[in-house]
Amino acid sequence: MILSMTSFARHEQVEDFGTITWELRSVNHRYLEPTFKMPEMGRACEPLLREILRKTVTRGKVECMMRFEKNMQSDTSLQINEDYVRGLIKANDAISQLMPNAQHEFASTFLQWPGVLETAGIDKNALQTAIQLGFKQALKELLAHRASEGSALEAMLQTRLHGIDDTVELVKPLIPQAIQQQRQKLLDRFEEMSINVDQDRIETELVMLANKIDVDEELDRLVAHVSEVKSVLSKGSPCGRKLDFLMQELNREANTLGSKSILSKTSQASVELKVLIEQMREQVQNIE
Repeated sequence: MILSMTSFARHEQVEDFGTITWELRSVNHRYLEPTFKMPEMGRACEPLLREILRKTVTRGKVECMMRFEKNMQSDTSLQINEDYVRGLIKANDAISQLMPNAQHEFASTFLQWPGVLETAGIDKNALQTAIQLGFKQALKELLAHRASEGSALEAMLQTRLHGIDDTVELVKPLIPQAIQQQRQKLLDRFEEMSINVDQDRIETELVMLANKIDVDEELDRLVAHVSEVKSVLSKGSPCGRKLDFLMQELNREANTLGSKSILSKTSQASVELKVLIEQMREQVQNIE
């Protein structure tokens, strides 16, 4: 299964003490780079949540944001961690003496510090269990969306791969024709100029010319690379890095085909190949 790195999921975990909302966003990235934004009450779960994510996702920049809305009808209430606040005030006074011109902090500012407010009446084990369940469900939805996007990406890549195969089949019959045309042009030029050239020398030049414009090897490598891309896609994610490498190889052969081209049709085919490969390369960046 091909997975996209671009996805979004949102899940609400409703409990007696309140509602936990998870929002997960992922975009393409070379490695796995998770970030967690959550209230202080959930920080104890973060190491475990990171481990769950690491076992499920291999690549992508994943932003995990949790919000908590307490149930106003429950017996939960907010309490101030007085010892912690006293320490903050003491530190603030000390800094104020060192910076007399600095603005003094208001009480509302201290409320924004993590750990100042504590929620009473909530069982910590139940809270952590709810946080984990909500995260797992959001992650499940994220993966489902990544799979759906990945399926669309795979279909797009398969279409472009068929386009490359078709273009190669159109070009192959043109190569002997191009070599014969160049051979005849060279012979006609010698005849027009009434140059008496040794036949062996002519054959040598013709062989060198044929080798210079022959692109059978490049076409064979294009076919081989296309076959390898299809094989990688069939194995599923993670495969984005390997596909990116294969896109570079495909582009190299298309460039060589263009540089050796002596017919307008083969030049046009080279351009069409580059367009197809570039379209694939852009989408491969989103594959895990």
